[in-house]
Amino acid sequence: MFAGDLASFLDFIRQHGDAAYAFLTVYSMANSLLLAIFAGYAAQAGALGYEQALAGCWAGTFAGDVLRFWIGRRFGTRWLGSFPRLQRAVDTAARVADRHHVWMILIHRYPRIIRNVAGFAYGASTLGWPRFLALNFIAAGIWAGIAVSTGYGFGYVSDKTMSDALSAFGLAMLVAFLLLGWFLTRRLERVMERE
Repeated sequence: MFAGDLASFLDFIRQHGDAAYAFLTVYSMANSLLLAIFAGYAAQAGALGYEQALAGCWAGTFAGDVLRFWIGRRFGTRWLGSFPRLQRAVDTAARVADRHHVWMILIHRYPRIIRNVAGFAYGASTLGWPRFLALNFIAAGIWAGIAVSTGYGFGYVSDKTMSDALSAFGLAMLVAFLLLGWFLTRRLERVMERE
């Protein structure tokens, strides 16, 4: 039952490739790690092109952080006044970004707790546009490459190690892999909260 559903879903993606790439790019603006991993899995299954999935994830995550940087630069953090907890997080991240912006830009897409507030923090910090754009472009490419390649590799391993009779097991393994990725990001978030 599940294997048929997954195969049908992959066929749907294959038939609507342009829309799937557009959705992937737009959704990647939120730095969605699980969708990027699934895009790699779909690329390995032939539903998407690997290069196009990689480019969509790269462009989306880059554009999302550029937009958040612009908002942070234009409006600072005062617009977050009705969300004091979020404002404190962005202010704290901005202070850290002033000192450690290179490392922060390279890793902020991985822990969920800072994934979407970091762009605002960079804009509210003293970091300049040219340096941010260059570092963000590199970091977005690394993130997209890791996420899409991880999904592609998982699809390759599951395809090579399981027969058609075990395709339901393959779906279960995909779900388990995605849950493990979610669990590990939650653990990393907790570590970041303690820092």
